[in-house]
Amino acid sequence: MLTEDNGQILLRLARQTLEEQLGLTPETPLPPEDLNDPELRRHRGVFVTLYKEGSLRGCIGSLLGVDSLLDGVRKHVVNAAFHDQRFPIVSADEVSKLIIDISVLTPPENLDFTDSADLTDKLRPDIDGVILKTTAGNAATFLPQVWKQLPLPELFLDHLCLKAGLAGGCWRSGNLTIQTYQVLHFTEKTTT
Repeated sequence: MLTEDNGQILLRLARQTLEEQLGLTPETPLPPEDLNDPELRRHRGVFVTLYKEGSLRGCIGSLLGVDSLLDGVRKHVVNAAFHDQRFPIVSADEVSKLIIDISVLTPPENLDFTDSADLTDKLRPDIDGVILKTTAGNAATFLPQVWKQLPLPELFLDHLCLKAGLAGGCWRSGNLTIQTYQVLHFTEKTTT
């Protein structure tokens, strides 16, 4: 089981990776022995989110445990900083202003529901991350942290449909799969 200490190591690894990618000297380099914990080598879904002055600055990850946590954090912090197409690439002078957030996911599980009312009743705000998929191949996810901006299940699902490239209320008419997952969430307290 991941501990708070593991989470702090992953956060430091993410920041160090980002600093190194931008040609900066890492402010607080990790000693190699900090990376030896077997928990950090487990394959888990992981997302890395970057915030700047309280606003989203990049977020990329994997729903499934394709990589070890160490490799996933390294890969996704780079992708969040340089390949999230919603934002310009992160510059070296921005790094000190970024807050890094890491979410380690449980494996997604199908959520069985009978209709839209049953779906909204079964979702657990602030606990469940949600994956929406259609038979046509559209898909999107929101981490549990998104409930803070979209606290009502109906609003949350409307925006999730939009993120998947669908009409906002598409979740009400049915032909989709919903999966849920939970996260262990680690965030930097202050910028370095």
